Amino acid sequence: MSKKALVLEVSNTGFEKYVIGNSDKAPVFVVFMNIWSEPCNQSADMFASLATEFAEQFVFAKVDVDENAELVERFKIKNVPTLKVFVDKKEVVSEEGAISEAEARALLKSFNIVNETEERRLQARELHMQGETHDAVMLLTLAIQQDPSNTNVAMDMVQIFIDTGELDQARGLFNRLPDAVKNSETGLSLTGQLWIIEEAAKTAGLQVLNETLLANPDDSKARFDCAICEIAQHNIQKALDHLFYIQQNNADFKGGAAKEMIVNIINTMAPNDPQMAQQYRTQLAGLLAV
Repeated sequence: MSKKALVLEVSNTGFEKYVIGNSDKAPVFVVFMNIWSEPCNQSADMFASLATEFAEQFVFAKVDVDENAELVERFKIKNVPTLKVFVDKKEVVSEEGAISEAEARALLKSFNIVNETEERRLQARELHMQGETHDAVMLLTLAIQQDPSNTNVAMDMVQIFIDTGELDQARGLFNRLPDAVKNSETGLSLTGQLWIIEEAAKTAGLQVLNETLLANPDDSKARFDCAICEIAQHNIQKALDHLFYIQQNNADFKGGAAKEMIVNIINTMAPNDPQMAQQYRTQLAGLLAV
């Protein structure tokens, strides 16, 4: 019989029974949240997903602060989301603000709740970011052998292939993924990266394009092509400089293509760097208001 994810919505009346009462059987992770808050919903979705992955190893409970003032007062909730963990009927962890998936997994690990495949995947990601790509590939290979159904491992391998310019291998592996995975947030990001690289290959190349812009700074096509090439090479700031120039001086170019690409870049940037994303949103809003 398959195990079930333990995900609950609890209120003032059920807290003692479902949270405190279960905490001597398994750790109970409680997110105090506001249902209108995107960070709160992201935290709740993340923990619900982890509860599915680690079925019956911990309990995840959501508390709507707007509907449960008694619990807000009892646990002195000042900000949302706030995470609290209960073990053996006692509060053992309290964290204000959203935490990353890596931080959530580290917290689960402190309670001996571990997915070895995910551990290897996250370690491989760190190695790749540190320039140890060969070692990262070796770890991902071990991880995918350990759990061939883990599509996160496959997508990380696709990302490494993209980063190292092995595009045929990237496309081949990506095309074998299920459609639901391709349409996930990470899957769509990989699709976008592959599309940008293909579009960059169709341009005249950065050297020729930059020479064109030196002769004619208002050549929107050359500037737009430059932006595509810069994105393909992960030079996001340079790409945005080109796109904002087009938006300011020729907003109707290709039916507003510069604005569309700026928005896509900002949306991609937002989960990892919300402050910078907001700065670019403000800059774009200023241009649109003119």
